[in-house]
Amino acid sequence: MFEVLVYVYENYWQGAACPEPDRLGRKLMAAGFEAEEIQDALVWLDGLSAAAQGTQIDLLVKACSDSAGLVGVAAGILPQSSHSLRVYSVAEQMHLGAQSLGFVSFLESAGVLPPHMREIVMDRAMAAPGDPVTLDDLKIIVLMVYWSFGQEPDALVLDELCDDSQGRLAH
Repeated sequence: MFEVLVYVYENYWQGAACPEPDRLGRKLMAAGFEAEEIQDALVWLDGLSAAAQGTQIDLLVKACSDSAGLVGVAAGILPQSSHSLRVYSVAEQMHLGAQSLGFVSFLESAGVLPPHMREIVMDRAMAAPGDPVTLDDLKIIVLMVYWSFGQEPDALVLDELCDDSQGRLAH
């Protein structure tokens, strides 16, 4: 499934340019991907699209309520405090593993993964196969979340997401 996601990211680098699922499925089949991989990827992408659209609607409602002088609570959205802490469930800890959760924490502490995007990353990681989800697969998930918002991570983040850490040698 992740090979299909990488193909989609590379060929439709702007999420809005991506064709509808039926047409995308045909293009992926023509590119040589297996039907089961394509189906898994399309279901996963549908979940990503739903999560991103829901979040964008929530952010729009919050922005409108803030500009109208309303408190975020009136719009049903509470902003995350800088003192808040995300506690991962046992299921999340087991499915993602320490290395992937550490990477999410790193991105968040570096200020490049805002809370709303982190939650989509967690949702999509929980929907991904693998126990635990590998760090390379998690990096693809993070890229796809950025893609779904029509954003490209800055160069340093993109380098970290696309870097093959297996070739590194610690000194």
